[in-house]
Amino acid sequence: MCSSDGGAPGLRARGVPRTRDAGFVTAETAVVIPVLVAVVTALLWGLMAVCVRIECVDAARAGARAAARSEPRAAVISAARSAAPRGARIALAREGALVRVRVAAELPGVWRLTAQVTGEAVALAEETVRR
Repeated sequence: MCSSDGGAPGLRARGVPRTRDAGFVTAETAVVIPVLVAVVTALLWGLMAVCVRIECVDAARAGARAAARSEPRAAVISAARSAAPRGARIALAREGALVRVRVAAELPGVWRLTAQVTGEAVALAEETVRR
């Protein structure tokens, strides 16, 4: 039998049966790949948010420790800035015997999906502790 005869009905040239859903795998893959890319991107963005949050908390703790030791304001801000993410805002406040340091950083995102991440630490000023 030659190939112009059409061969056996429903079989391809190599003996693989023809199906009506040929090409659906390509369409499904075209839909699934962008979804997977979006999920991976969201996971990476979340991981970045967690890392920036940890940096903000560490910077706030460093600043609070320096403030609790009654170091000058410039030294407290410098201690916090050395551990803070780039471009972070640092706020220092004194509330009675407590010193509060807040570090806020912008998390980069796409379009309007940026977020602000903060870390805060409070410490008791050493000069208020009675011995």
